[in-house]
Amino acid sequence: MAQAAPPPPPSSAPEAKRAPAPLSVEIVATSVYFGFDSSELSAQARDTLQAFFDLAQQRPDQNLRIEGNCDERGTREYNLALGQRRADAAKTYLLNLGLEPSRITTISYGEERPRAPGHDKAAWRQNRRDDLMAVTAAVSEAR
Repeated sequence: MAQAAPPPPPSSAPEAKRAPAPLSVEIVATSVYFGFDSSELSAQARDTLQAFFDLAQQRPDQNLRIEGNCDERGTREYNLALGQRRADAAKTYLLNLGLEPSRITTISYGEERPRAPGHDKAAWRQNRRDDLMAVTAAVSEAR
């Protein structure tokens, strides 16, 4: 009786793994600024948001992120809430212009991400802001 051939030995070579797909990210950023303890959009802020909206309309592949920020005065909790009101004010303005809600996300960083490191009026003025980012992420197949 013929014996069956033994199974082949396990391969010692590791299984080839597919490399992660490369990611290309394009970010367009700008900021709008606020008065002390305010989430009211100034005329200049509205102009900036209009230009941002116009850009977004030309690039439907971009999603928008609005980050609300505050100066260091006030409690952490208060500044997180104020930063969110600022981000929401910009979001509402963009929605009223006609931007699709699914393209916008907001977050508040309160006083956690200052742009200017000082403890004076000039620094505080730079830190009372929304940072607006339009992000395009294009993923391509690995070859």
